[in-house]
Order: sequence, then C-alpha cells, then structure tokens
Amino acid sequence: MIKSKKLLAVGMVAALGLAACGSDEDDGDDTPSTEAPAEEPAEEPAEEPAEDEAMDDEPAEDEAMEDEPAEDEAMDDEAMEDEPAEEEPAAEVAVGVVYDITGRGDRSFNDAAGAGLDQSVAELGVVPSESTPTGDGDRAERVQGLVDGGAGLVVGVGFLFGDSITAAAENNPDTSFAIVDSVVEADNVASLVFAEEQGSFLVGAAAALKSQTGSVGFIGGVENDLIKRFEAGFAAGARQVNPDIEVLVNYISQPPDFSGFNDPARGREIADAQYEAGADIIYSAAGGSGLGAFEAAVESGAPGEVWAIGVDSDQFNLVSEEIQPYILTSMLKKVDVAVFNTIEAFANGEFAGGVQVFDLAADGVGYSTSGGFVDDITGDLDALAEQIIAGDIVVPQAP
Repeated sequence: MIKSKKLLAVGMVAALGLAACGSDEDDGDDTPSTEAPAEEPAEEPAEEPAEDEAMDDEPAEDEAMEDEPAEDEAMDDEAMEDEPAEEEPAAEVAVGVVYDITGRGDRSFNDAAGAGLDQSVAELGVVPSESTPTGDGDRAERVQGLVDGGAGLVVGVGFLFGDSITAAAENNPDTSFAIVDSVVEADNVASLVFAEEQGSFLVGAAAALKSQTGSVGFIGGVENDLIKRFEAGFAAGARQVNPDIEVLVNYISQPPDFSGFNDPARGREIADAQYEAGADIIYSAAGGSGLGAFEAAVESGAPGEVWAIGVDSDQFNLVSEEIQPYILTSMLKKVDVAVFNTIEAFANGEFAGGVQVFDLAADGVGYSTSGGFVDDITGDLDALAEQIIAGDIVVPQAP
C-alpha cells in the first residue's frame, strides 16, 4: 500500500516536470502554460483511495465488534445460569379447629383456642376452618368433616373429643391431630395438657390475700378429674396463705351430664348462695356458666367488697364495663399459646405427636393483672410461682 503511494507521487512529479519543460520550449505566451499545470494538483483527491483503503481496513474492527455479541450472549447465559430459579408458590396450610358445644363466644376456653387460630391466620397465613358440635352425638362427624374439607391438621378443643380424635387419627393416618386437655396415644396426635392446679394455686393465694371475710368460694362446671385439679390448686393456694381460710365448693353437674359448662343461670344461683354464706371472692372453673357467677358478684356488693376470679382467658378484657371492676384476676390457661405453637410447628413441617405439658415453667399457666387489682400482691404471687417451678412447693392435683 505504501509502495503504491510512492510510485504515484513520483509519477505526478515527473508529469509536472515535463509540463514545465514543454513551456520552455514553446514559443508562445508562458502564462497559459504555467496556469494549466497549477490547476492539475486539484487531482490530489486521487490520494483519497488511500483513505478509502484505510477505511477498507475498518471492517476488520467491525468484524471484531460483530464478534462481541457472542461474548455478550455467553455472559447472558452465565447470568441466567446464576439467577435463582423462581420459587414455586408455597402450598396452603389448612388447619381445622373443632370447639366444644359452647363454641366461640364463651369468653373463656373456646375463645382462647380461637385466639390461637386467629394468630396463626394473621402471622402464618394458614387457611382456617372451624366447626362446633350441637352435642355429643355429632363430635366424630364434625372432626371427620374438617378432614374431608382438606385440613391437614385438626385440633379438638376439650377432653370430650378424646374418642372422636382417637378414631379419626386411626382412620386418617396422613392427617395430623391435636387435642386439648386429653391424652390420645397415637403418632399423629399431639396431646396438649396443662398444669391447671399450678395456675389455680396462684389465684387461690390471691383470693386469700385479698379476702376480708376469711371465706372464699369455688364453682366447678362438671365434677370430673380435670375440674378437680382447678379446685385442688385453688384450695391449696388459699391455705398456703391462710391455713384457716374457709373454701366453699360446689359443682353444677355430674358426669355424664356436661351441661354444667354452659348453664349461666345455675352458675349465678350457686354464686349467690356462696356470697350469702360469707364468701367475698369466688373462683369459677365452669366455662360459660362462669358468666352467671360474675353477674352474681355485681348484685352482691360494691367493687372491692366482693370479687370474682375468671378462668382460662383474661376475662377482665372479655366482660362488660359493668362487670370489669369485680374481676380480681383470672387464672390463665394459655390454650391460645398451645394451639398457635402446634399450628406453627405443623406449618414448618415440625409437627410431632405425643404429650406436651404446659405448666408454670413453660409459661403455659399463670394469672392476669388487668385492672390493676392485684398489683400490690404480685411480688407474693411471683415468689410462690418460683417455689413451684423450683419444686419447693408441690401442688396437689386432687382435693
């Protein structure tokens, strides 16, 4: 390329030289002979092909640029390989809860279980289903109905579901079950039981510390072994504080009649009698019947003169403003915690069958402070709780 440029330049110089020699030899006017050659250098654009040739070389760069997309494609492929695969939507976690015959709205046991289910819906996104039997005759049907509806976990609220959960667990081995207040021996059943006597001991102590008459009362819904644990703990706690205190005890019904858990009128009647007999604080472990005992407190004296003690849930927050000043405290049986923890374990693939005990050490039972009526004695109650946890106080499970 460079060699051809040199030859072209030599040729142009020779041509100019010949033109000049010709003008010297020509006898005519020198002007035309000198101007014409001066214009010929306008042919210099003939050198442009050199630039064109240089431009001709540029496609090599273009070719290199054309090769770049291949690198980009490789990089894109690598990037795509590095990108995590899209996660498939998590499978729905379906949970069913079957309540005792009083259902939600009892402001006690069933509502506590319902609160645990509600929490799991809000925090875990589970898909809930709920059912309430009309009596003992359709308990098994209600349990199986939740299974047939797609629930992977079914929770039976109350010891009366013992037989129904036992049968359902055997017939549906791929479904998980939980039961509150009873023990079912099956690999796919979690039995959620509580140390009711320990929580009742603390509210019994509170009653003795607050009583002005030296007499307190206990009302049980049904006289069975479970409710006797409430009675035993309450009486033991009261006598721990005051060995001479009087504890009046009445039950609303006897097994197999379980109507005592849903008979507010009878609960009110018994509470009226206990207040009239001198009791100034009454503890009811009677489900929906306890509401009747609260109403009796309102009619029996001014706030602070007579008291009522709630059960299972913090009932101060569940009753009317008229009744609230009469709720000294409540024995907290944290069914909501047990139900939520069981659902959470199931949702996380960590469900395990077997007995799970919710006692003071596990924060499964306790007492409430809403209303501020026991604020002056919480130190005494907490000290007693520590002694129970340490084993220094052994609370009886039977009267």
